[in-house]
Amino acid sequence: MLVMKRRAVHLIAIHLFVVAIACVIAASAADAQGRRSAKPDPTFRDCSSCPMMVKLPVGEFMMGSPETEPRREANEGPQRLVTFTQAFAIGKYEVSFSEWDTCVAKGGCRHKPSDDGKGRGRRPVVDVSWGDAVEFVSWLAKTTGKPYRLPTEAEWEYAARGITSATAQSQPFSVGQSISYRQANFDANFVYGAAGKIGIYRQATVDTGSLPRNPFGLHEMHGNVWEWVQDCYAPDYRAAPADGSAVTRPDCRLRILRGGAWNYYPWALRSAYRYATPADVRLNNAGLRVALTLPEAAPAPAASEGNTGR
Repeated sequence: MLVMKRRAVHLIAIHLFVVAIACVIAASAADAQGRRSAKPDPTFRDCSSCPMMVKLPVGEFMMGSPETEPRREANEGPQRLVTFTQAFAIGKYEVSFSEWDTCVAKGGCRHKPSDDGKGRGRRPVVDVSWGDAVEFVSWLAKTTGKPYRLPTEAEWEYAARGITSATAQSQPFSVGQSISYRQANFDANFVYGAAGKIGIYRQATVDTGSLPRNPFGLHEMHGNVWEWVQDCYAPDYRAAPADGSAVTRPDCRLRILRGGAWNYYPWALRSAYRYATPADVRLNNAGLRVALTLPEAAPAPAASEGNTGR
């Protein structure tokens, strides 16, 4: 009987040891799998008062609209392939009054814009000219030591469409062939597309981040407020750069706003729609979103002699 008890105790001890080893192996495997599957967070903020940024993937897209797109305008073509080989980041949200007011308080921005009675805080800043917007991004660049700037027109449209392949189907909006008041802030007394339905016209801006994000994780790319971009306006894309850089001219007369606004028709919210205007105008429905050039990835180190990698 004593021998049988000792044998049973011995078997239990072996079983417990095996279970413990199995748990250790399983935990190690799970940890390794977690490391393999973990992805870096594409969002970041360079200072406490800086805009939240989203790193966009490199890729390519067809800029502009096809001739068959309803309400298309001549300046949206001809469609062209744009390829981004260097990563960049863009604001997750439109610049808010709170962020702008910080710039003013710290001496980086001279103009204190009016909110037109619609509120400040997280509402998108309005009543800023192209020059005011450049002053804001210059302050960000000086504050952080990083190359903050306005997005180029090509970068803006790439971000608005939320696609990285030129073969992807061209649609007027990142959400499809039509858009609703639940997806964007605009004058929803009007509709676009066969599936469009009349909705709520809010008659004011909404807080940044209030509406659903697009495939790149960006909010309010369609509607809410117009957004300034870097480029000088050209009436078509025939001579536009294919690398996504800005169109520049020493005698630039008109700049470009993108995205539509809270008091505009839905067809002005289309990803390809362009609004040309003098750089010094300040509107109660125009603001900005910032961009940032990211450093190129360091090349992989070359294998030294004698290191075969085996």
